[in-house]
Amino acid sequence: MPVSLEIVSPERLLVSQAVDMVVIPASEGDIGVLPDHSPMIVLLRGGEVILYEGDTITARYFVTGGFAEITEERCTVLADTAEPSAAVDRGLGERQLQDAMHDLSEAQRVGELDRLVPIMERVQVAQAIVDLGATGG
Repeated sequence: MPVSLEIVSPERLLVSQAVDMVVIPASEGDIGVLPDHSPMIVLLRGGEVILYEGDTITARYFVTGGFAEITEERCTVLADTAEPSAAVDRGLGERQLQDAMHDLSEAQRVGELDRLVPIMERVQVAQAIVDLGATGG
C-alpha cells in the first residue's frame, strides 16, 4: 500500500503520485514517511523531498520551507517554493549564502537582534542549496 504524495507550491501542483516512501526535510530533521505513519503536521526547512519506489530514489525536489501534513495514507507538502532539485542553481545558492553570512555578521555587529531569525533562515536555505552540489542532488 503506497503513500499518496502531493507537493504543492503557491504557483502550482508539482507532484501528485503514489510512492513507497518519501523523505521530507522537517525542521526537526529528515522524516521518512511510509504507509501507516502517525498523523502529524510539521514545519519544513530548506532541503530535499526525496521520492522512493522500493529502495530506488525516483525523484528529488528542493523546497525552501513550508509545512507538511502526514496521515496514515497521505503526505501533503505545502512548500513556500518547490522545484526539481536538478533545476536548482548551485552558483546562485553560493552567492545567496555569502550575502546572508555578510548580513548576519553585520546584524550581529550592530546589535540588530530582530533581524537574526530571518537571516538565519536565509543562511539555512542557501546552505541547503550549496549542499545539493556536494550530494549530487
